[in-house]
Amino acid sequence: MAKQRFSAKKDTYTDRNGDVVQNVSENGFTRGTSRGLLASDVSDLLEIREDNARQIADAIDQALARALEEVGLVAEGYAKKACPVDTGRLRNSITHQVRPSEKSVYIGTNVEYAPYVELGTSRMKPQPFLRPAAADHEGTYKKIFESELKK
Repeated sequence: MAKQRFSAKKDTYTDRNGDVVQNVSENGFTRGTSRGLLASDVSDLLEIREDNARQIADAIDQALARALEEVGLVAEGYAKKACPVDTGRLRNSITHQVRPSEKSVYIGTNVEYAPYVELGTSRMKPQPFLRPAAADHEGTYKKIFESELKK
């Protein structure tokens, strides 16, 4: 039975069976961390690390999707509160759409006169309701993202 050896100079680890693992420092192993492990054990650990990376990336994507949906709902609520009301049609048409591929959420309305209310006309002062809903609550949206990513 061979003796276990770690060579920082050669960046190798030789287990007690004589099997050699190359480039161990690239994979996070240093002197003392691999004592008692066989080369096959180290290979299994490296494979597990790759699997965890995919799981972590998936978990982050899911947390971002949840956060975007919640931000959309909250922003929609702010827009509806700020929206001027005559018949209620404009306020009731405000909605949000999450686009996970873009990692973004949009709030808006499909009512044809919404831009005139938001931006104003030569005869009417602007009554913004969408821009303030998006821009004035940055702290709230940041907390939502932080909360979802901590779960």
